[in-house]
Amino acid sequence: MDFHLAQINVGRAVGPIDGPQLAEFHALLDPVNALADSSPGFVWRLQTDAGNATALRPYDDDRIIVNMSVWESIAALRAFVYTTMHAQVMRRRREWFERFATSYLALWWVAAGAVPTVDEAKLRLASLDARGPTPYAFTFRRTFAPEPVPA
Repeated sequence: MDFHLAQINVGRAVGPIDGPQLAEFHALLDPVNALADSSPGFVWRLQTDAGNATALRPYDDDRIIVNMSVWESIAALRAFVYTTMHAQVMRRRREWFERFATSYLALWWVAAGAVPTVDEAKLRLASLDARGPTPYAFTFRRTFAPEPVPA
């Protein structure tokens, strides 16, 4: 079975999502998303008809936004996150997002072709908080190889 890497990251905005404090962040979304879409190893990302996921509210807090994507490998995601314009934008994250009290990033393996749900991703974040990195949910610092699902 072939596997792809799923990721979720969440952030709590310093103000209203559509407010002036996040205007620069919003201006950078389309270029960063276009870069992701064209990056080697990119498979899928969560988005609405607007082309991003900022309108989704999977948490009870209206200032929490979610980003999810699927990549062919850890190396492909790592290259996008740390060696492209994305890294420059995320160095400024404290301008737009508060420090998150719990895990804000989780990685996990999905069967190639599978599209993870936001609810599944939230469970992965919760698992990371409860158990630390495991094959079920991990981070860039502690990764795991995919585990085939028994037939």
